[in-house]
This record gives sequence, C-alpha cells and structure tokens, in this order.
Amino acid sequence: MKTALICGVSGQDGAYLAQLLLNKGYTVCGTSRDAEMSSFQNLVRLGIRDKVKLESMAITDFRSVVQVLTKIQPDEVYNLAGQSSVGLSFQQPVETLESMAAGTLNLLEAIRFIGVPIKFYNASSSECFGNTGELAADENTPFRPRSPYAVAKAAAFWEVANYREAYGLFACSGILFNHESPLRPQRFVTQKIVAAVCRIAQGSQDKLHLGNISIKRDWGWAPEYVEAMYLMLQQEQADDYVIATGESYSLEEFIAEAFACVGLDWRKYLVTDASLLRLTDIAVGRANPAKASEKLGWEAKYKMRDVVRMMVEEKLAGYKEISICQ
Repeated sequence: MKTALICGVSGQDGAYLAQLLLNKGYTVCGTSRDAEMSSFQNLVRLGIRDKVKLESMAITDFRSVVQVLTKIQPDEVYNLAGQSSVGLSFQQPVETLESMAAGTLNLLEAIRFIGVPIKFYNASSSECFGNTGELAADENTPFRPRSPYAVAKAAAFWEVANYREAYGLFACSGILFNHESPLRPQRFVTQKIVAAVCRIAQGSQDKLHLGNISIKRDWGWAPEYVEAMYLMLQQEQADDYVIATGESYSLEEFIAEAFACVGLDWRKYLVTDASLLRLTDIAVGRANPAKASEKLGWEAKYKMRDVVRMMVEEKLAGYKEISICQ
C-alpha cells in the first residue's frame, strides 16, 4: 500500500485528489498550517474527512517540512499548497512568492536531504504563459507571467526542473489550465457567476457585476484534472505536462451558458463594473494538451458547457435543500 502526502489538502484539488487516492487504496495524509484548527470543509463535503490523516506543517518552514516527511515517510508528495488567487496576489505579493517559491524549494530540498526515493508533483499553472493569443501553449512555450501569482508559479516550476536535472529527483510539474468544480472558493469568478445566476433564478438577486468578460480561458472539470496529477507520478520518467481541454471560450460564453441553464437571457442581468478590472489580465489562454494524451493517456471528457451545467445543477440542488430545511 502506497502512502501519499498532499500539501494543500483542504483546497479544491487537494480534496478531489485525496478522494481519488483513497479509492485507489492509498494511505492519504494531508497538511495544513494548523491541522487542529482547520475545518477541512471540502473533505467533509466529499465524506472523507475521517479517512485522511492530517498533520500540521508550515511549508515555508524547512524544519517543519523535514519533520513531517520523516514522520509520514510518503511514497508520493503532491504540492498543491500556497496562495491560490491571482487577484489576491496583487495585494499579497510577498506572501504569494514565499508560499509558492520558498515552499516548493523547501519540499524539494527536504526530499533531497532525507535521501529517500519520493516522487514529487508540483502544481504549476497556465498563468505562467501569460497571453498566448492564438498560439496554443504546450510544454515548450516560453513563460511570460503577468501577475505576482504567475511569477511565483514560474519560479516554482523552474525549481522543480532544476532538482530533477541536478539531483535526479523524480519531480514533475503539471501546468494546469483553469479547472472548476462546486468546491471552488467563492472568490473565483466562475463560482461568483454560478452563485449569482442561481440567486437571480431564485429571485434573491437582481444583477451580476463583472469586469472584463471578453477574456478567453480553457475551462475543465477539477475531478478529472487530479487524475492527471496521479498519472504523472506513475510514469517511469518524471516530466512536465500541460493539462487542459484544448478548447477556449470567452467569459461571456461562460456567462451565457450559466444563464441558459436556468432559462434566462444573460444580457438582462449583467452589469459591467470597471472597478472589478485587474491591474493586468491575460486576454487569451489556449492550450495544447497533446503530450498528456500521448504519454499519460489522459484526455478531458468534460468541456466548458458540461462544467457550467454541473456547477449550476449542484448549486441549485443546494438551494433546494436549504428551502426544504426552512
């Protein structure tokens, strides 16, 4: 039986990955800065809170990282920790860089220091590419980060590549494009849209306020993307992979699809708000996930419209449960 350590187990990806690995017979351990105080609400929602062994670990503290790795003795480490919001990274640039760049470096150095053959996965991001324009980014596309978040993710990516090449560590990065689910935090625009659409449909909200709706993204389904993470660590050789659907849509199309799910015309409810514009934003994000298909046998089954429908259906089901309880 393999043991996996998931850093950032309380987030969307961490929770779905824990569920996947438990179903595969793994012993799953997860970390949080303070495991005794954290609610691990996503693990609770998936019904696996009591099946995951939880440890307190500060990823920016090398001693803390070494202690947990020594105690757990994992076969695989998944680094999904760190500040997760592009928008928030402009307000907290130092915290963002430390949690990702320094945190990833601590994990890599701890694995090298301990000297045990641990396989390491690092969560990288399509934000590293910046504007791809009409070019579909693959593993050889240069990084042009446009936010503190993207800069930190790019630094962590190259740390992983360096430790793989210099020390022979089995270390890889998944360059994941946008992937959504009902477990997404409310600050993410996709959740904001879905929640607003459902409230408007229920009659408890009048308008949806957003910034730039012309941006284009490749949106996938998070539970599928954690399968790609797992597959990367089952290969004979460590490598980096772009994980995406290969299809990009505008935020306007995402909005239209969400309103269509409840039978409404989005144009009647959307208000463009200049105060919600980011300091810098990526106009277009396109992906070429051919390598993942060829080497991992992984392809996204769900595309943007499927993702929107599933998120809206779950949110509406939640409202119905609340109304029944009341």
